[in-house]
Amino acid sequence: MFKIITVRDIVRIPPHRFAPREDLESVALDMVRKEYEDKITGDLGYIITVIEIIDIGIGKLLPGDGAAFHNITFKILVFKPDLYELVEGEVVEVVDFGVFIRLGPLDGLCHVSQVTDDFITYNAKNASLLGKETGKLLVASDRVRSRIVAVSIGTGGSRSGKLGLTMRQPFLGKIDWIAEEIDRNLHPEKYEKEKEEEKKKAELKGKPKRAKKKRRR
Repeated sequence: MFKIITVRDIVRIPPHRFAPREDLESVALDMVRKEYEDKITGDLGYIITVIEIIDIGIGKLLPGDGAAFHNITFKILVFKPDLYELVEGEVVEVVDFGVFIRLGPLDGLCHVSQVTDDFITYNAKNASLLGKETGKLLVASDRVRSRIVAVSIGTGGSRSGKLGLTMRQPFLGKIDWIAEEIDRNLHPEKYEKEKEEEKKKAELKGKPKRAKKKRRR
């Protein structure tokens, strides 16, 4: 997801920024940041920032151009989502067709059919999704874990694109749900007891009440 990558590229340094006016490394860092930061490329992903300059080669001049061209090696921090990768993020919006999850600089969509195996209903009043059988509730600001199942990111300066997510797999979903699922696996007897108690309550609730006998006068 987040990666530090070493890149080598030819960078043009304009004559008005030559030494001794400015330090070459500072100029190179500034030029590289203008060229790379906040951009999306197919091979690198979304480039968050240029971390540092590693090496600056000897400058070369081209006929008719007063600038110097340097081979520069530098490190960048990128956001590159990979297919089937597990990711954690915060729910930023809940709509009738699913939830949008903040994953670094981009948002992913988990369709309502991919939230849980339960039947989901949407409450427009408080912008939430609720499981009919399990009672699982999902609202904005919830922390969730999901898997990337579709990646389609634009290129250039736009952050447009698509990240498709699913939470319909074991140990995925809201962090509280995962903790409960782990606890169920570690302590099954506790949940079996609760299940039996709920069953008894349901049976008692379903039994018809006996009619009271009228006293004879």
